[in-house]
This record gives sequence, structure tokens and C-alpha cells, in this order.
Amino acid sequence: MELVYTKRLNSLIDGCCDGNRKCQRELYNLFKSKMFGVSMRYAQNRALAEDILQESFIKVFKSIKTYKGEGSFEGWMRRILVHTALRYIDKEKRYRCSDEEVESLSIDKSVLNDAMQSLEHEELTKLVDNLPDGYRQIFSLYAIEGFTHKEIAEKFEISIGTSKSQLARARKLLKTKVIELYKRSVAQNGQSAG
Repeated sequence: MELVYTKRLNSLIDGCCDGNRKCQRELYNLFKSKMFGVSMRYAQNRALAEDILQESFIKVFKSIKTYKGEGSFEGWMRRILVHTALRYIDKEKRYRCSDEEVESLSIDKSVLNDAMQSLEHEELTKLVDNLPDGYRQIFSLYAIEGFTHKEIAEKFEISIGTSKSQLARARKLLKTKVIELYKRSVAQNGQSAG
């Protein structure tokens, strides 16, 4: 099955290199959902995420001849999308967040572990998506995309320390939200059992 997918993908890439609109449309349809999900991690709203997605695909089609087959094609596309999103963010300077958005909370590790195990992937994604812009962007770059603090600092023109503190605040806020979600779930299950 994977061999068929790989052959089809390579065929689409070749067609896109030749400027074939049908292949471009098929490639777009094949990856648009995944890439939109990545775009939403960086965008403040759906409209901006769609703009980032469209511009990213334009860049993919313009530079597709530079893809040499090293590494996954999806990873290559994702890198283009992330860089496009970062340029949008840089233009609008959306990475600044206030300290008031984060509450200090001591968390029992056993409760946190229980909470994390009970979460569905979609719930966790929604929690990340609902982080304040700066926290979400830095968390996504570091924890999901694998950027270093140095790379993040360069992209946003901030210090490495700021990147680290934004990540720490994002993690703390996520922990708080995970615990809240877990406690609500436990309370609801307790009520429905009684």
C-alpha cells in the first residue's frame, strides 16, 4: 500500500515540476488537511491560517523542482509552511504576550499523569490551539516542529531566554488546562455513575 502511495506521490511531484495543474490540484487535496492543521498552530484565526496555507502551496509549487527526494516530501512542505507562517507572524508582531495570562499553580504530578493519559489527541490539539498566540507559536515550534531555542530566538528577534520562558509559560498553562479538563471529566463521570 505504501509503495502505491509513494509511486503516486512521485508521479504528482513530477507532474507539478512540469506545471501540470491537475497534479497540483491533486497534491493540494492530498496534503491540505494536514498542512491546514499545522497552519492553525501559528495563526490567530482561521482566515489567517488559510492565507498561510495558500501562500505556502504557491511557494511549494514554485520551488518543487528543488525537492531532491531527500527526507519526506511532507516534511519538506511543512518546513515551507512553518517559514511562511513565521514571516506572517513577524509582519504582524503577534508573538508578544502578557504575563497576566498565566496563573501560578502547583500541580500534583500523579494527577497530571492521570490527566495526560485520559486525554484524546484532539483534546490536546485543541488545548494547544487555545494557548495565547506567542505561547502557542513558540510551543509549536519547539515541541512539535523541533526548532531549537536559538532558531526560535532568531526567527522572532527575541532572546533565547525569552524563548525559554515563553515555552515554560506555555507548558505551565497547558498543565493547568489539562488538569482542569481532567477534573471536569472525573466530576462528570462521578455524577453519571451515581
